[in-house]
Amino acid sequence: MAEALLDIRGLKTHFKTDDGMVRAVDGVDLTISRGETLSVVGESGCGKTVTAMTILKLIAMPPGKIVEGRILWKGRDLVPLDAGEMRHIRGREIGIIFQEPMTALNPVYPVGEQIAEVVRAHQDVNRREAMDRAVEMLRLVHVPAAERRVRDYPHQLSGGMRQRVMIAMALVCSPELLIADEPTTALDVTVQAQILDLLQEMKSRFGMAIMLITHAMGVVAEVAQRVAVMYAGRVVEEAPAEALFARPLHPYTQGLIRSIPRLDSENGKKRRLDTITGSVPSLLNPPPGCRFAPRCAFAIAACTREGPELRTIEGDHKVACILY
Repeated sequence: MAEALLDIRGLKTHFKTDDGMVRAVDGVDLTISRGETLSVVGESGCGKTVTAMTILKLIAMPPGKIVEGRILWKGRDLVPLDAGEMRHIRGREIGIIFQEPMTALNPVYPVGEQIAEVVRAHQDVNRREAMDRAVEMLRLVHVPAAERRVRDYPHQLSGGMRQRVMIAMALVCSPELLIADEPTTALDVTVQAQILDLLQEMKSRFGMAIMLITHAMGVVAEVAQRVAVMYAGRVVEEAPAEALFARPLHPYTQGLIRSIPRLDSENGKKRRLDTITGSVPSLLNPPPGCRFAPRCAFAIAACTREGPELRTIEGDHKVACILY
């Protein structure tokens, strides 16, 4: 394995609410190596975004709190760092693309100024040089007429163009890791493909690693080298992408893959999509044992008594399931 950039060990992020403690992330282990694309997948409410926000310490504290665990960035633990120290890492060493660019971008400033602000925060340049860098980045992410577009406001751009601006902002300081939080969710399928191609192009150009958060298994198959499947705040399976699609081990992963629409069908007959019955349990009071057991067709009595640990089954393939 290549040198680890990010090594998350036993991470627990909880939120104090009026109803009790929400265990949004409850014991996550993840490693991202230099130059690789790790995709984190799962249904909404499984803890993917909270994991990403915790890495950069962007969760509101309180009510959020990192209860336990370590976030090792190039060997340095980010958990004890204060806000000033984290500002030197955010944007410069780790970039992030948020889910919805229309809410992530400031509506009262031109997009060029917002990109230039990131440059001036991390590099010793004047305003003119920062704006030149913003224009250059917009060209790199294939925004037409970049010299004019830097003066546009977010509402003057299409959804795809706004997402390109977010990518430019995240990459303007050449970070070593890019966290992309569902970057294609709000886009139509044609623009989704363009954005995914752009991320791959930028990865090759800057030699960075990518942590791609998504709930679309088709996106995972397209770009990921390694996949971590999250369910109810925990990683339940982790494997190289090819191995995961060829032989998914956890019943939850199997359900996710079966729910992918297929163009090919047996004998040309239409087939109803498989679904996973039930929903993600409340993380206020998660069920004992395996959290997927109430929805699992293979569950036995032992599944409700003790939660299985994530263990290596073969090669780099890990799974948390009593069946193995």
